[in-house]
Amino acid sequence: MTVTFVDRIGSGLWGATATLYFTYAAGLGTAEIGVLLAVSGSVGIAGPPLGGLLADRVPLRPLLIIVQLVRAVASLALLTTTDLGLLLAITSVGSLGDRAASVLTKLYATRVAGPERVRYQAISRTAMNVGWAVGGLAAAAALTGGTVTVYRWLLIGDALSFLASALFTLGCAEPPSAARIAAKSTSAPGEPAASAPGEPAPGEPAPGEPTPDETAPSESAPSDPAPAPGKTTAPNPWRDRRYLTYTAGEAVLFLDDSVFKVGLPLWAVTATSAPHQLVPLLLVLNNVLVVLFQVPFARFGATPHTARTSLWPLAGAFLLGGAALAASTVGAPWLAAVTLVLASTAFTVAEMLHATISWELSVVLAPPTAQGAYLGVHGLAQAVQRSAGPLAVTAAIAAGPLGWLGLGAGLAAMCGAQHHLVRDRGDGALSVAPVTVSEH
Repeated sequence: MTVTFVDRIGSGLWGATATLYFTYAAGLGTAEIGVLLAVSGSVGIAGPPLGGLLADRVPLRPLLIIVQLVRAVASLALLTTTDLGLLLAITSVGSLGDRAASVLTKLYATRVAGPERVRYQAISRTAMNVGWAVGGLAAAAALTGGTVTVYRWLLIGDALSFLASALFTLGCAEPPSAARIAAKSTSAPGEPAASAPGEPAPGEPAPGEPTPDETAPSESAPSDPAPAPGKTTAPNPWRDRRYLTYTAGEAVLFLDDSVFKVGLPLWAVTATSAPHQLVPLLLVLNNVLVVLFQVPFARFGATPHTARTSLWPLAGAFLLGGAALAASTVGAPWLAAVTLVLASTAFTVAEMLHATISWELSVVLAPPTAQGAYLGVHGLAQAVQRSAGPLAVTAAIAAGPLGWLGLGAGLAAMCGAQHHLVRDRGDGALSVAPVTVSEH
């Protein structure tokens, strides 16, 4: 929790000042900033699958520390140049690290939290929002100075948050990994598996960690012809059509992020009669609701079955949010304000529900022996949404009230499609106990 909180304080500092820094400290124009953010965002899409793939092959804690250090170095490197080409390279590395860190943090939590992973996720999201708020408020206070020096110090604060996160991670234990346990169990005869730094030596499992014999398939169970001794074929998420389809649907359901960052502010000031001062208050409302209710909402993802069933109230929240935005163009300013508050509340409920549902289903649909690779692929959903989401939301704005009705209906339909996709097909994916690799 401390790592998450400190990390998000830095993100709040930088998120509130990034555009201002590139404008006043780096001297970039609007078009150049647009190219910078678009290119770095596109490169960052590779972060989740790359991080997840590595996490199945190397110890997770050192990997997470390295990624945090890369982010810190990238932030500090921004201070050394105003050249657009170098800034493109530096921000791309930073974006890659940001996206990789996100999926690695999720994977770490999944491995250590056991059956409490959904509640852990809820507490983690609460810490994230509080951290963002603290960082944003600190940036707002600092920006009253309005000097280039202030922008640079805020960037240094961002880098320091990553360094602090790395130090806190250094004090954490290495969680067990089913992928590497399976790899050890399939080592060639006479070739003991090498133990990773900080991990128990071969033949000495950590407390609570199973022996290789416990993770190996039963000899009496029917199976396909065994692979050659010493070799094993790990499940490949890129060949799992069900998981890829699920991830594609997730990219759509994550649109609530673009609704808050792009759609709601633009719609409020361009299409409604609500006072412009309401816009930042809607974002504050979102933050406060998440902090207060994300943990209680964890019950909607307590089991795979509950998470699947909760897709229906999620559909209802999306429908209500779209309808409220469509209705906000009609009537007096006070009525516009009321409908915008209703829309903000509905999309915040959708955000909390989807965060809980997504966490649970993305884990239970992933084979334990390739959990990192699968969650890395799932991380693409958020990465793609951050790139394509603003286009979808601005298209809804351009279409007017019908655009918001269509967006809400489309998101609700996607909830129905996901509900059908993740049904129990008899393969055990959704009937397993809600445990993680730490309990296998």
